[in-house]
Amino acid sequence: MQSTCHVCEKAFEVRFRYQVREEDGQYVYVCSTRCQQSLLLGSDGVCVCDICGRTFEVEYPYQLSVGDGRREYFCSTDCRERSQRRQSEVDLIRRAPKRIAVFNHKGGTGKTTTAINLAAGLAEAGRRVLLIDADGQGNVGASLGIAGQRTLYHVLVNGAQASDVAVPVREGLEVLTSNETLAAAELFLAERPNRDRIMRERLGDACSAYDTVVIDCAPALSLMNQNAMVYADSVVVPVACDYLSLVGVKQVLRTIRNVRELLQHDVQLLGVLPTFFDVRNRISREAILTLRTHFEGRCYDPIRINTKLREAPSAKQTIFEYAPKSHGAEDYRRLVDKVTAVVTQGQTTRPATLPAA
Repeated sequence: MQSTCHVCEKAFEVRFRYQVREEDGQYVYVCSTRCQQSLLLGSDGVCVCDICGRTFEVEYPYQLSVGDGRREYFCSTDCRERSQRRQSEVDLIRRAPKRIAVFNHKGGTGKTTTAINLAAGLAEAGRRVLLIDADGQGNVGASLGIAGQRTLYHVLVNGAQASDVAVPVREGLEVLTSNETLAAAELFLAERPNRDRIMRERLGDACSAYDTVVIDCAPALSLMNQNAMVYADSVVVPVACDYLSLVGVKQVLRTIRNVRELLQHDVQLLGVLPTFFDVRNRISREAILTLRTHFEGRCYDPIRINTKLREAPSAKQTIFEYAPKSHGAEDYRRLVDKVTAVVTQGQTTRPATLPAA
């Protein structure tokens, strides 16, 4: 697909990530690094500070910030710090929804069960929650007994509003369902500029009516999951208490690190959630010890093996509805309490760096 350079107006084919960026809701193209520099700095490198209005020449990396579709220039470190303080105040006023991806490359770790019960628990706690099924198998809808007339496909491909497509299922809880058409949506994403940011583009302002967005990701290395990770601001990783699942955590850490470094999106590791815990098994006890040693405060209390958790989907109910006094309900309430502390009080459990993969 041919594009036109915003600087020199030369026709070219986009081959590298730096050649296309989103600014003010539109895509801007540059054919070379020289044109990129000219676009960002101007032909003479002279810019105007966004804070104090002073004209200056860019000399250091901290003087230019590019993110969330806009550029900012700072003549000094003091002006940059003032901008960061101002943005923090704006974020508090705007109260953008907390976006949590429930993600693991490995299947069978309890991702869908966790996504459904976390979303339902947050809704019970008084938050308005949107649960997004980003897995083409459609297990979220099947577990809750719903099938939307329109799905995540229509939001990503046709630009439908998420609030119009989402299905209300409980008080405070709406679900954006998916089905096999999500595979076609992924083909659509593959042909788009900034293909890993389409979900963020489509859902950004459209989800402002919700307090929290929970995304149930597919067990795969896929473009759809890249979109989910770039849209999310934090990740919960369910990990089954077995050896292979522990090995899979390393891949998850690498993915989060790649999203930060290559896709330039600061997604946080909210925590790892041990699932299918059986205190009678040595491997379960060893798995918990390993996760708590490796992740310290970011390892949640485990979800114990519980028959009621497996039965709840057949009744089209959450664990809180199906068996509110079961061990499964008790364990997920603890998780909801931990996450609620983050989404309501702005607490974070992420250190400056991720554990080594």
